[in-house]
Amino acid sequence: MPKKQLIGEVVSNKMQKTVVVRVARIKEHKKYKKRYKVYKKYKAHTGDQSYSLGDKVLIMEHRPISKEKRWIVVKKI
Repeated sequence: MPKKQLIGEVVSNKMQKTVVVRVARIKEHKKYKKRYKVYKKYKAHTGDQSYSLGDKVLIMEHRPISKEKRWIVVKKI
């Protein structure tokens, strides 16, 4: 089974070897059928500090690295 991949924006790079990535998805209201964005933040592992705020990145599911890190950054888009 392939691993999940998500595209998001870096919102924090203050930690060592970790960035916080905000991923958006579109949801639709059940009754009114209006579409709206829902955001979720993921902590992702990076080997270096080459990512800055606002970068679009591709993250991939990975084995647990720490208490909250289960994603790794694959590449900058």
